[in-house]
Amino acid sequence: MSGTRLRTDWTMDEARAIHARPLPDLLYAAQSVHRSHFDPLAIETASLLSIKTGGCPEDCGYCSQSAHHDTGVKATKLMDTEDVLAAARRAKAAGAQRFCMGAAWRSPKDRDMDALCDMVSGVRELGLETCMTLGMLSPAQVARLKTSRLDFYNHNIDTSPEYYPEIATTRSMGDRLETLAHVREGGLKVCCGGILGMGEDEDDRISMLVTLATLPAHPQSVPINLWNEIDNTPVAARAQPVDPFALVRTVALARILMPQSVVRLSAGRSRMSDELQALCFLAGANSIFVGDVLLTTENPAAWKDADLLQRLGMHIAPAAPRCVAQAAE
Repeated sequence: MSGTRLRTDWTMDEARAIHARPLPDLLYAAQSVHRSHFDPLAIETASLLSIKTGGCPEDCGYCSQSAHHDTGVKATKLMDTEDVLAAARRAKAAGAQRFCMGAAWRSPKDRDMDALCDMVSGVRELGLETCMTLGMLSPAQVARLKTSRLDFYNHNIDTSPEYYPEIATTRSMGDRLETLAHVREGGLKVCCGGILGMGEDEDDRISMLVTLATLPAHPQSVPINLWNEIDNTPVAARAQPVDPFALVRTVALARILMPQSVVRLSAGRSRMSDELQALCFLAGANSIFVGDVLLTTENPAAWKDADLLQRLGMHIAPAAPRCVAQAAE
């Protein structure tokens, strides 16, 4: 084990060996790495709002918002900026530190960029960190978002490069990695992770994390999602329940391969027991989404999260001072 040294040259063989360690040893290693970089009792919080829902031209097989799947999700227009800011105020009052805005697009149109940038600037003025997920971006669009002082850009790779063609055909893993390169090179922080439970095997989960851990720089935020069962999607026909310990191993491997990244338990928490979430925190997860809805799927109620953290003797991490200070500039 390389301790807490940052590496971007991990191999599949190394990652497989770490992943296969007896669970007590794996958790000990992950917790040791975690404590070298983070307060082990603190959990960061973020809220996610769908600012444009449904009608996406991509055919991602897991997604309720794809126009290719009859899931009952109706397409909407881009929300008004004031409505987005009202939602951000509610999220902050509920304890969110980061406000994430997602639009069901292949990529944003240039005519939408003014409104998107106004949203970012307005949310920052509230003292919240900002994140957007809008699909693929050009370097010019990254530059516009950077000028508006967007903090994070989310663009998940979803699964391993090997399994990705089974998930989507309208864009490739190469397209996703290209957008990540534009975001990274444009000076935005990267939020990038994947989804478990779409019919992939253990090696796919390991390969997904190795792909992230061998980027030129590790993503600053790594969301780990459990696929939420959605009828009438291609994934629904082959999805398999994820063994709870397999999830814990995935979180622990992410923590060890990417020691300084925030690892977020994301979609699927409503189906996780308190005990499973606690094990994931011990494995190095240190962020959750708060709020009753994640885009179009359910999320645990705020009182449940507060109760769990209280029983574990953990707490919500204090907001980063720089966020408030920069908003006041």
